[in-house]
Amino acid sequence: MQIQPNISLKKYNTFGIDVVASSFVEIKSIAELKSIISAHKDFFILSGGSNLLLTQDIQKLVIHLNIKGIKTIKEHDNHVYIKVNAGENWHEFVLWCIDHGFGGIENMSLIPGNVGTSPIQNIGAYGVELKDTMYELEALEIESGNLVTFSNASCSFGYRNSVFKNELKDKYIITNVTFKLTKEAHNLNSSYGAIQSELEKENIKKPTIKDISNAVIAIRQSKLPDPKEIGNSGSFFKNPVILKHQFRQLQHKFPEAPHYIVSETEVKVPAGWLVEQCGFKGKRYGDAGVHKKQALVLVNYDNATGQEIFELSKKIQKTVFEKFEIQLEAEVNIL
Repeated sequence: MQIQPNISLKKYNTFGIDVVASSFVEIKSIAELKSIISAHKDFFILSGGSNLLLTQDIQKLVIHLNIKGIKTIKEHDNHVYIKVNAGENWHEFVLWCIDHGFGGIENMSLIPGNVGTSPIQNIGAYGVELKDTMYELEALEIESGNLVTFSNASCSFGYRNSVFKNELKDKYIITNVTFKLTKEAHNLNSSYGAIQSELEKENIKKPTIKDISNAVIAIRQSKLPDPKEIGNSGSFFKNPVILKHQFRQLQHKFPEAPHYIVSETEVKVPAGWLVEQCGFKGKRYGDAGVHKKQALVLVNYDNATGQEIFELSKKIQKTVFEKFEIQLEAEVNIL
């Protein structure tokens, strides 16, 4: 464990933003993490860097959380409990589960980032969210240096939300997550039309968890840019959830508006559709832009600054509100 001065964070964030950390350290164990936070009170935790837009240099110690390890902690007839350390890559963990025949997270294939940050955002895709399979997690309380166990219920999960984004923000560092997965009688979710269409294209009538994963990977690769080729952080905005009477007003002006029923009183409207209707899809402003295939994804074509991408996001929010009277909320953390 060695603290290094003036380190570029370009390779540590999927947007590829070139900002500098005044000091930087890579952590590979909980013991190292406890040691470093007891000695430094002003720090920034960096994991996979996939849900992050850096708009400025970081004038504090950047702690790169890189604790690895996956292990089975208990099994029942049709369930297995897998503990995964925070530094494991999310997609690689999904593929590990599929290779071992463990089901429940295959719909979340190819989501960028690391396991440790997945509960903060309650990541999700194609009808499945992290809360559906997360059993518990361990997190280090920054003030005391103690490890605390959180049950699923105590995480207060919501749509792209959790207790760690609200009242416990910046108070805990998640060190590992335990998932309850199926071993045989998998509850496959192919309800999203895109998955079903992909399976039909491959003439798959009785899909396996691997088939579902492959379908999701194919769909995501056809729509979303690879961060290794074009800097991005996946979906930049949350899909807004509005009241039904607001949606009826929207539908009166825009009858073609796509939507999903959330509850008896709420409707979800795809943010990508709103952005596309405002003419931003495929637009480029210097090296910052909106992806040509998915309007929900802001991209860094080469050397855009985080501030340039942030300004573009504000412009999109303003235009969407003026046209639809819907306020888009950033899904990405902006620093």
